[in-house]
Parts: sequence; structure tokens; C-alpha cells
Amino acid sequence: MPFRQALQGFIDKAEKSWDELNNRSPQPAQSYNRPPPPPIPTSTKPSSGYQEQPPQIYWQPNLHPQAPVSANFYHEQGQHGWGNNESQNYIDSPQNSFHSAQGDAVIVRALINHGHPDHAQKFTSARLSSHQTLSRPRGYPFKWPEDGEVDIMEAWNGDAVNHTCLHWGHFNGQDWNKHRVLETPIPNISSPVGVKYDFIWDEDESTGRGRLVWLIDGVPIMRAEKPPGTRKMSEFRILINIAVGGNVCQGNLPSDGCYETVVRELAMWDAPPGGWREFDRAWMNARDGKTM
Repeated sequence: MPFRQALQGFIDKAEKSWDELNNRSPQPAQSYNRPPPPPIPTSTKPSSGYQEQPPQIYWQPNLHPQAPVSANFYHEQGQHGWGNNESQNYIDSPQNSFHSAQGDAVIVRALINHGHPDHAQKFTSARLSSHQTLSRPRGYPFKWPEDGEVDIMEAWNGDAVNHTCLHWGHFNGQDWNKHRVLETPIPNISSPVGVKYDFIWDEDESTGRGRLVWLIDGVPIMRAEKPPGTRKMSEFRILINIAVGGNVCQGNLPSDGCYETVVRELAMWDAPPGGWREFDRAWMNARDGKTM
């Protein structure tokens, strides 16, 4: 039986100099008194006569500066190319992943030092995988690639372009029709205000069929039908990372310095803003993704 949810968040992608990193002084921590998140609702889809309630958050990470990142995310670690000949070493370090001093963001940082004598320390970064799954077949925020991959925010080589993607096949001729992608210019990608990225899914778990919609700053960007045979949406997790180099970037490596992705207002909702009628409208206004 289907029911509904959504995923929201602001992402502010910024670059900071190596000197700024070294000269940054720690901020005083505030007292830790943030209440726990509300319990996840378990009700099924209401009857047709039910008056739809305003959207509610069912998961939001605790970003207090004294709370460890590991309370919300698992650190995936390693320097083995990650299937894309990437150069970074994903590690569990407070230098590469931490909460903001204001308690309003989780920050992932890549530190680049070409001259470091230890190869494992030349390109360090973080790859965070949420403990919390999407939890339900409908909402508003595996074995790869058959289980499926949803890219909400992805940018390459510092370009101000977002690559909205859905993958459930390999990058070869045989799987050419198992990809949906669209490129969207993001001129304000480095703005302190940030860019708002939304993803809405609606799946009937009894059939595995469903609809997916991506939005940027509230504008529907791409839509796609959920591919048959892919993993249930309720089993997906949120992944936040900064990769370095790799095939998709033609092997280009950044200069020495500090590169950050700042994620604010990350949350999972039981419905998109405006309710599920707005989802139908977003579906009508979004474009179909292109094949690769």
C-alpha cells in the first residue's frame, strides 16, 4: 500500500584557502539541549475523505557542534578509486567532516596537499552515509548499479552546473537506456545563501512502480519513473561526499587548498510543500531525463 514523503536541504558549495584552514580558531560550543527528533509515523495512506495535514518532518539530523557526525552518518572509508579511478582517501577525521559552530550545517571538506610525503594524506576527504533510510515508499527529501542511484546535487571540476541523475545500469553500450540525466546551470552555487535542492518520491511497494521528481530552488527540474527491479525507495540512504579526480573529471585534480560542501536544513518530510497535489503539478512541469 503506498504512502508519501520528501527530502529537502540547502547546499552551499564553497572553496576556502589553505591559510584560512590553518588560521581558523575554534568557536565556543553552545550548551547541548536540543530535543530529539520526533518519532517516525507509521500510518498508511489515509482514506479519500481525509483532510490532508501540513507536511511534517519525520527525520532531521542533530547538527549541534558538540554532537559527533557519526551520530547521524556512517563514515565510508578508503582510497581504492571507488569505481571511478578517483584519487581521494575517504577518512573519519574532524578535519574532513564536522558540524558548524552555529549548529545549523554538516560540512564535508576535501584537503588537497600535492606535496605531502604520505600518499594517503595528499587528498583527504569524507564520505557520509546516513544511518537513517528514507523509511517509507513516499516522501520528500545496495548493490550498485542495479539497485539504483539518485543524484540530487552533483557538480564536477568546480563548474556551476548541477548534474541531476538517475542510474540503474553500467556506463556501457548495453545499459545505455538505464540512465536519466539533466544539466542545470547553478550561477549561485558558491553563494553564502546557498541553493535549495529537493527530491520527491512516490512509490507503490506492492508493484515497485513509482514517480520521482527533482527540484532546484523550488523549480521542478527533472522527472523519471522508478525503474522496475530497483531497490525499494524506503531502503535508500543519503550520501554526502567530495570526490577528487576520477574518470568523470577527466583526471583533473584541484590545486592545494580546502574545498567544502556545506549542507543546511537537511530533513525528510512526509509530504512536499503544498501537499501531494503540488507533487502532481511538479510532475507535469518537470522534464524527462535524457539517456546517456
